[in-house]
Amino acid sequence: MFEDLQGKRVLVTGASSGLGEYFARLLAARGAHVVAAARRLDRLSELARSCAGLPGKVTPLALDIGSVAAVETGISEAHAAMGGLDLLVNNAGVADPERALSLTEAQWDAHLDINLKGCFFAAQAAARFMAAQDSGGAIVNIASILGERVALSVAPYAISKAGLVQMTKALALEWARHRIRVNALAPGYVVTDLNRAFFETDEGKALIRRIPMRRAADLADLDGPFLLLCSDAARFMTGSVVAVDGGHLVSGL
Repeated sequence: MFEDLQGKRVLVTGASSGLGEYFARLLAARGAHVVAAARRLDRLSELARSCAGLPGKVTPLALDIGSVAAVETGISEAHAAMGGLDLLVNNAGVADPERALSLTEAQWDAHLDINLKGCFFAAQAAARFMAAQDSGGAIVNIASILGERVALSVAPYAISKAGLVQMTKALALEWARHRIRVNALAPGYVVTDLNRAFFETDEGKALIRRIPMRRAADLADLDGPFLLLCSDAARFMTGSVVAVDGGHLVSGL
C-alpha cells in the first residue's frame, strides 16, 4: 500500500546528497512530485536529470535551511510549483564531530540552527499550507538514534536530534486537529559513499560489533519504514519515532 505515492506533492530538504538525495529519488520512483531543496543547486539539477525516467518528477529548489526567511520563501515556492503540499521530509542537517570542551559557539549554533531551528520553521511553514487544505498532510523528521542515546564527540548533534524527537511529539499533539501527522525516522549507522571506508577501519569494525545485528544499515534498509511514514498506510500514526538501527538502541550498556 505504501509503495504507491502517485501524485503526492513532497518537499525534501537537504536533498543534494546523502539521505536526502536517496529519499528524493525513492519518492520519485513511487510516483511523487518531489521538490528537492538544498543550497547546492547544481547537485539538485543533476538529481532532477537522473530521475527523468522515473514515474514521478523531481524539481530542484535552492534553499538555505539556516535562514528562517529563506525557509518560508522556499516552502511557498514549492507549494506554488506543485499546486499544494502533502508531505515535508525534514532531512537537512549537519554533523561536525568535536569534543565538548573544545566546542566553539559557531559550531554549536550551526548544529542547532540547522538541525533544530531550521527544521521547526520548515515544519511550521509547511503546516500552514497543510492546515488550509482538506487533505491535511504529513511531516517526517529525520532524527537519529543519537537523539535517544549518546556517543563521544557529538554533543551538539545529539542534543539537536533529541530536540527534534521532542519537537516531533509536540507538533504531532498540536497539529492532529488539522489532519497533519508528524512522525520521525531515527536511523542508526548507515553505510554511504562518504563513510564506507570508515567502516572498514578497526574503529569502524568495533562500532559495528556493538550493533546486535552485527552490521550497519544499507540505505535500502530505510525504504520500508520511511515509505510507511510518508504514506496513507500510516494514517493513524502521529508522534511516533521509528528507529531503524539493527537493535542498537536496545543493546546492553
